[in-house]
Amino acid sequence: MSAVRLLALDLDDTLLRSDLTISYKTRHAIKQAVAAGVTVVLASGRIPAAMKHFAGLLAMNRRNGYLICNNGTIIQESNTGNIIHEVRIETAAALTAFDLADAEGFPVQIYEDEVMYVSRPNEYADYDQKLTGLRQVVVEHFRAMVAGGCHKLLIPGDPKLLAPLETLMRTYLGDDITLFTSKPYFLEILPAHTDKGTALAKVAGLLGIGSGEVLAIGDSMNDEAMLRWAGISVAMANSDKRIKDIADLVTTKSNDDDGVVEIIEKYILSGPDVPNE
Repeated sequence: MSAVRLLALDLDDTLLRSDLTISYKTRHAIKQAVAAGVTVVLASGRIPAAMKHFAGLLAMNRRNGYLICNNGTIIQESNTGNIIHEVRIETAAALTAFDLADAEGFPVQIYEDEVMYVSRPNEYADYDQKLTGLRQVVVEHFRAMVAGGCHKLLIPGDPKLLAPLETLMRTYLGDDITLFTSKPYFLEILPAHTDKGTALAKVAGLLGIGSGEVLAIGDSMNDEAMLRWAGISVAMANSDKRIKDIADLVTTKSNDDDGVVEIIEKYILSGPDVPNE
Protein backbone atom coordinates (compact mmCIF):
# COMPACT_ATOMS: atom_id res chain seq x y z
CA MET A 1 0.00 0.00 0.00
CA SER A 2 1.37 3.41 -0.97
CA ALA A 3 1.88 6.17 1.58
CA VAL A 4 -1.17 8.38 2.08
CA ARG A 5 -1.03 11.60 0.05
CA LEU A 6 -4.70 12.60 0.17
CA LEU A 7 -7.02 12.51 3.20
CA ALA A 8 -10.78 12.82 2.54
CA LEU A 9 -12.99 13.55 5.54
CA ASP A 10 -16.75 13.59 5.82
CA LEU A 11 -18.04 16.32 8.15
CA ASP A 12 -21.21 15.46 10.09
CA ASP A 13 -20.85 12.48 12.44
CA THR A 14 -17.27 11.92 11.25
CA LEU A 15 -15.04 14.97 11.67
CA LEU A 16 -17.62 16.95 13.64
CA ARG A 17 -18.65 16.01 17.14
CA SER A 18 -22.34 15.86 18.04
CA ASP A 19 -22.20 19.51 19.12
CA LEU A 20 -20.88 20.42 15.62
CA THR A 21 -17.37 21.29 16.85
CA ILE A 22 -13.94 19.94 15.93
CA SER A 23 -11.82 19.10 18.96
CA TYR A 24 -8.40 20.66 19.40
CA LYS A 25 -6.87 17.19 19.30
CA THR A 26 -8.45 16.48 15.92
CA ARG A 27 -7.47 19.86 14.48
CA HIS A 28 -3.91 19.36 15.65
CA ALA A 29 -3.68 15.87 14.11
CA ILE A 30 -4.98 17.14 10.76
CA LYS A 31 -2.47 19.98 10.74
CA GLN A 32 0.29 17.47 11.49
CA ALA A 33 -0.87 15.39 8.54
CA VAL A 34 -0.70 18.49 6.33
CA ALA A 35 2.81 19.22 7.61
CA ALA A 36 3.72 15.68 6.58
CA GLY A 37 2.70 16.48 3.00
CA VAL A 38 -0.90 15.23 2.94
CA THR A 39 -3.57 17.22 1.09
CA VAL A 40 -6.88 17.42 2.95
CA VAL A 41 -10.30 17.27 1.33
CA LEU A 42 -13.52 17.93 3.23
CA ALA A 43 -16.37 15.99 1.62
CA SER A 44 -19.91 16.79 2.73
CA GLY A 45 -23.52 17.01 1.70
CA ARG A 46 -23.40 20.61 2.90
CA ILE A 47 -23.22 23.54 0.49
CA PRO A 48 -20.02 25.65 0.37
CA ALA A 49 -21.39 28.31 2.74
CA ALA A 50 -22.10 25.66 5.38
CA MET A 51 -18.57 24.24 5.08
CA LYS A 52 -16.59 27.47 5.14
CA HIS A 53 -16.43 27.76 8.93
CA PHE A 54 -14.99 24.28 9.39
CA ALA A 55 -12.44 24.77 6.61
CA GLY A 56 -11.33 27.90 8.44
CA LEU A 57 -10.87 26.01 11.71
CA LEU A 58 -8.43 23.74 9.88
CA ALA A 59 -6.63 26.71 8.27
CA MET A 60 -7.67 25.42 4.85
CA ASN A 61 -8.49 29.00 3.84
CA ARG A 62 -4.75 29.71 3.97
CA ARG A 63 -3.42 26.73 2.02
CA ASN A 64 -4.22 24.46 -0.87
CA GLY A 65 -7.08 22.09 -0.16
CA TYR A 66 -10.46 21.15 -1.54
CA LEU A 67 -14.10 21.14 -0.48
CA ILE A 68 -16.41 18.55 -2.03
CA CYS A 69 -19.83 20.11 -1.49
CA ASN A 70 -23.42 18.95 -2.06
CA ASN A 71 -22.19 15.34 -1.99
CA GLY A 72 -20.11 15.91 -5.12
CA THR A 73 -22.00 18.38 -7.31
CA ILE A 74 -19.56 21.19 -6.44
CA ILE A 75 -15.79 21.07 -5.92
CA GLN A 76 -14.22 24.23 -4.53
CA GLU A 77 -10.64 25.25 -3.78
CA SER A 78 -10.46 25.90 -0.04
CA ASN A 79 -8.00 28.77 -0.20
CA THR A 80 -9.37 30.68 -3.19
CA GLY A 81 -13.06 29.79 -3.16
CA ASN A 82 -12.83 29.02 -6.89
CA ILE A 83 -15.30 26.40 -8.10
CA ILE A 84 -13.38 23.91 -10.23
CA HIS A 85 -16.28 21.55 -10.95
CA GLU A 86 -20.04 21.97 -10.91
CA VAL A 87 -22.95 19.90 -12.21
CA ARG A 88 -26.74 20.16 -11.92
CA ILE A 89 -29.55 17.63 -12.22
CA GLU A 90 -31.05 17.31 -15.68
CA THR A 91 -34.24 19.40 -15.65
CA ALA A 92 -36.58 16.61 -16.75
CA ALA A 93 -35.26 14.25 -14.06
CA ALA A 94 -35.46 16.94 -11.38
CA LEU A 95 -39.08 17.75 -12.26
CA THR A 96 -40.06 14.08 -12.27
CA ALA A 97 -38.43 13.58 -8.87
CA PHE A 98 -40.20 16.61 -7.45
CA ASP A 99 -43.57 15.55 -8.88
CA LEU A 100 -43.23 12.05 -7.40
CA ALA A 101 -42.27 13.35 -3.97
CA ASP A 102 -44.95 16.02 -3.99
CA ALA A 103 -47.65 13.56 -5.08
CA GLU A 104 -46.71 11.32 -2.15
CA GLY A 105 -47.03 14.23 0.26
CA PHE A 106 -43.33 14.89 0.92
CA PRO A 107 -41.72 18.32 1.16
CA VAL A 108 -38.69 18.99 -1.03
CA GLN A 109 -35.64 21.20 -0.38
CA ILE A 110 -33.08 22.95 -2.59
CA TYR A 111 -29.84 24.51 -1.36
CA GLU A 112 -28.31 27.50 -3.14
CA ASP A 113 -25.85 30.13 -1.90
CA GLU A 114 -26.63 30.52 1.82
CA VAL A 115 -30.32 29.65 1.64
CA MET A 116 -32.34 26.46 2.12
CA TYR A 117 -35.46 26.69 -0.04
CA VAL A 118 -38.37 24.44 1.00
CA SER A 119 -41.60 23.56 -0.75
CA ARG A 120 -43.47 23.51 2.54
CA PRO A 121 -42.55 23.96 6.22
CA ASN A 122 -41.52 20.77 8.02
CA GLU A 123 -39.77 19.70 11.22
CA TYR A 124 -36.81 18.23 9.37
CA ALA A 125 -36.10 21.54 7.63
CA ASP A 126 -36.09 23.24 11.04
CA TYR A 127 -33.53 20.70 12.26
CA ASP A 128 -31.48 21.13 9.09
CA GLN A 129 -31.47 24.87 9.64
CA LYS A 130 -30.01 24.40 13.12
CA LEU A 131 -27.46 21.95 11.75
CA THR A 132 -26.21 24.11 8.88
CA GLY A 133 -27.00 27.66 9.98
CA LEU A 134 -28.64 28.36 6.63
CA ARG A 135 -31.60 30.69 6.24
CA GLN A 136 -34.87 28.88 5.45
CA VAL A 137 -37.24 30.23 2.81
CA VAL A 138 -40.59 28.69 1.85
CA VAL A 139 -41.20 28.97 -1.91
CA GLU A 140 -44.78 29.01 -3.14
CA HIS A 141 -44.07 28.05 -6.75
CA PHE A 142 -41.42 25.48 -5.95
CA ARG A 143 -41.80 23.48 -9.17
CA ALA A 144 -40.83 26.54 -11.19
CA MET A 145 -37.72 26.85 -9.06
CA VAL A 146 -36.83 23.22 -9.73
CA ALA A 147 -37.24 23.89 -13.46
CA GLY A 148 -34.70 26.69 -13.14
CA GLY A 149 -31.98 24.22 -12.23
CA CYS A 150 -30.56 22.75 -9.02
CA HIS A 151 -27.49 20.90 -7.82
CA LYS A 152 -29.52 18.46 -5.75
CA LEU A 153 -32.96 17.83 -4.29
CA LEU A 154 -33.40 16.70 -0.71
CA ILE A 155 -36.57 15.01 0.50
CA PRO A 156 -36.95 14.90 4.28
CA GLY A 157 -39.26 12.51 6.10
CA ASP A 158 -39.82 9.56 8.37
CA PRO A 159 -37.26 6.89 7.38
CA LYS A 160 -39.99 4.22 7.23
CA LEU A 161 -41.92 6.33 4.72
CA LEU A 162 -38.85 7.37 2.71
CA ALA A 163 -37.93 3.75 1.95
CA PRO A 164 -40.89 3.09 -0.39
CA LEU A 165 -40.40 6.53 -1.95
CA GLU A 166 -36.79 5.63 -2.71
CA THR A 167 -38.01 2.47 -4.45
CA LEU A 168 -40.51 4.52 -6.44
CA MET A 169 -37.80 6.99 -7.48
CA ARG A 170 -35.52 4.19 -8.65
CA THR A 171 -38.36 2.65 -10.65
CA TYR A 172 -39.22 5.86 -12.50
CA LEU A 173 -35.81 7.49 -12.82
CA GLY A 174 -33.29 4.65 -12.72
CA ASP A 175 -29.92 5.74 -14.06
CA ASP A 176 -31.08 9.32 -14.70
CA ILE A 177 -30.20 10.27 -11.10
CA THR A 178 -27.97 9.34 -8.17
CA LEU A 179 -30.04 8.47 -5.11
CA PHE A 180 -29.14 7.72 -1.48
CA THR A 181 -29.91 8.60 2.14
CA SER A 182 -27.38 10.97 3.72
CA LYS A 183 -29.15 10.60 7.05
CA PRO A 184 -31.98 8.13 7.67
CA TYR A 185 -34.50 10.99 7.35
CA PHE A 186 -32.88 12.70 4.31
CA LEU A 187 -33.29 11.19 0.83
CA GLU A 188 -31.00 12.97 -1.64
CA ILE A 189 -31.24 13.19 -5.42
CA LEU A 190 -28.15 14.18 -7.38
CA PRO A 191 -27.22 14.26 -11.06
CA ALA A 192 -26.51 10.88 -12.64
CA HIS A 193 -23.01 9.50 -12.04
CA THR A 194 -22.30 12.13 -9.38
CA ASP A 195 -21.29 11.44 -5.79
CA LYS A 196 -18.44 11.94 -3.35
CA GLY A 197 -16.52 9.17 -5.07
CA THR A 198 -16.54 10.76 -8.54
CA ALA A 199 -15.65 14.12 -7.01
CA LEU A 200 -12.78 12.66 -4.99
CA ALA A 201 -11.45 10.98 -8.13
CA LYS A 202 -11.46 14.37 -9.90
CA VAL A 203 -9.52 16.01 -7.08
CA ALA A 204 -6.99 13.19 -6.96
CA GLY A 205 -6.59 13.38 -10.74
CA LEU A 206 -5.81 17.09 -10.55
CA LEU A 207 -3.06 16.35 -8.05
CA GLY A 208 -1.68 13.32 -9.87
CA ILE A 209 -2.60 11.06 -6.96
CA GLY A 210 -3.77 7.47 -7.42
CA SER A 211 -6.62 5.91 -5.48
CA GLY A 212 -4.14 3.74 -3.57
CA GLU A 213 -2.69 6.90 -2.03
CA VAL A 214 -6.06 8.15 -0.78
CA LEU A 215 -7.51 7.55 2.69
CA ALA A 216 -11.20 8.37 3.14
CA ILE A 217 -13.21 8.40 6.37
CA GLY A 218 -17.02 8.50 6.59
CA ASP A 219 -20.08 7.18 8.38
CA SER A 220 -23.20 7.33 6.18
CA MET A 221 -24.53 6.05 2.88
CA ASN A 222 -23.60 9.27 1.08
CA ASP A 223 -19.99 8.30 1.87
CA GLU A 224 -20.28 4.88 0.21
CA ALA A 225 -18.94 5.85 -3.21
CA MET A 226 -16.03 7.78 -1.68
CA LEU A 227 -15.07 4.85 0.53
CA ARG A 228 -15.34 2.37 -2.33
CA TRP A 229 -13.06 4.51 -4.54
CA ALA A 230 -10.38 5.32 -1.97
CA GLY A 231 -7.50 2.90 -1.57
CA ILE A 232 -7.94 2.98 2.20
CA SER A 233 -11.53 3.23 3.43
CA VAL A 234 -12.41 3.86 7.05
CA ALA A 235 -15.80 3.77 8.78
CA MET A 236 -16.38 5.52 12.09
CA ALA A 237 -17.39 3.47 15.12
CA ASN A 238 -20.74 5.29 14.99
CA SER A 239 -21.26 4.48 11.29
CA ASP A 240 -24.24 2.97 9.56
CA LYS A 241 -23.70 -0.82 9.61
CA ARG A 242 -23.74 -0.91 5.81
CA ILE A 243 -20.77 1.46 5.75
CA LYS A 244 -18.88 -0.62 8.29
CA ASP A 245 -19.41 -3.67 6.10
CA ILE A 246 -17.76 -2.10 3.03
CA ALA A 247 -14.88 -0.29 4.78
CA ASP A 248 -11.37 -1.68 5.08
CA LEU A 249 -11.15 -0.44 8.66
CA VAL A 250 -13.49 0.67 11.44
CA THR A 251 -12.37 3.07 14.16
CA THR A 252 -12.61 1.97 17.77
CA LYS A 253 -13.76 5.49 18.68
CA SER A 254 -16.75 7.55 17.59
CA ASN A 255 -16.89 11.08 16.23
CA ASP A 256 -17.30 12.30 19.80
CA ASP A 257 -14.10 10.55 20.89
CA ASP A 258 -11.64 11.67 18.19
CA GLY A 259 -12.01 8.62 15.97
CA VAL A 260 -10.41 10.57 13.10
CA VAL A 261 -7.31 11.15 15.23
CA GLU A 262 -6.97 7.41 15.82
CA ILE A 263 -6.63 6.81 12.07
CA ILE A 264 -4.38 9.78 11.32
CA GLU A 265 -1.96 8.84 14.08
CA LYS A 266 -1.85 5.18 13.13
CA TYR A 267 -1.82 5.30 9.34
CA ILE A 268 -0.42 8.72 8.41
CA LEU A 269 1.80 10.02 11.21
CA SER A 270 3.21 6.63 12.21
CA GLY A 271 3.49 5.49 8.61
CA PRO A 272 2.79 1.74 8.57
CA ASP A 273 1.33 0.10 5.52
CA VAL A 274 -2.40 -0.57 5.55
CA PRO A 275 -3.23 -4.07 4.30
CA ASN A 276 -5.59 -4.46 1.38
CA GLU A 277 -8.73 -6.35 2.40
